[in-house]
Amino acid sequence: MNHSDDNNSGYASPPCFAHELSLGDNGYVVSDAQAACDVARWRKAERERLIDLRVAIPARDRQRHAEQVAVSLEKTIGNREDAIVSLYWPFRAELNLRHWMQEVVEDGVRVALPVVEAKSRPLIFREWLPDCPMQPGVWNIPVPVDGEVLQPTHVIAPLVGFDARGYRLGYGGGYYDRTLALMRERRLAPAVIGVGHSVTRIATIYPQPHDIPMDFIITECDVLQTGGL
Repeated sequence: MNHSDDNNSGYASPPCFAHELSLGDNGYVVSDAQAACDVARWRKAERERLIDLRVAIPARDRQRHAEQVAVSLEKTIGNREDAIVSLYWPFRAELNLRHWMQEVVEDGVRVALPVVEAKSRPLIFREWLPDCPMQPGVWNIPVPVDGEVLQPTHVIAPLVGFDARGYRLGYGGGYYDRTLALMRERRLAPAVIGVGHSVTRIATIYPQPHDIPMDFIITECDVLQTGGL
């Protein structure tokens, strides 16, 4: 695995409110309400910038990135016996791993997709099969209509942005963080793997105490291991 941090040229500059945050054991702690608003506002703007950045990647390059990430996923997951892998249906130029998703099902791996049952509630993971009926979910992203609810051994989450400490910038709904926190509370420990384009790496997402880092971040360029399996 390549864990290099050689290319820092694409990092966003830290915003001016950084001095109002202190780094604790579980991320940055906001010192006052105004700083909290500034962090939220910065994340919203950075989220929009990074989505525009990945949408601008040519479709051919996005497909090549997906193929490279699939190869790294195979190596990172390793022995797939008894593995239950949660993936995702691609949205807004996210890495399209549907071909790999079908391949691993054909190899006997059980695959699930995340489903939002209610706003601000943890996700459930419903089994996906190539011929299973689908319906529009949140943001009109297809999800299985039925199927068994599974407990993943590996959670593969799409990244809007990420930093070197393994923190993920998502869409702002907090679904993955909420779900992973509940899994930890129940003493469940899936391997959590963030996948995305290397150009969406930033200096820091200014993680808050509720943010949960990924064990691995995989892009077309490298595999960043921030936790341990």
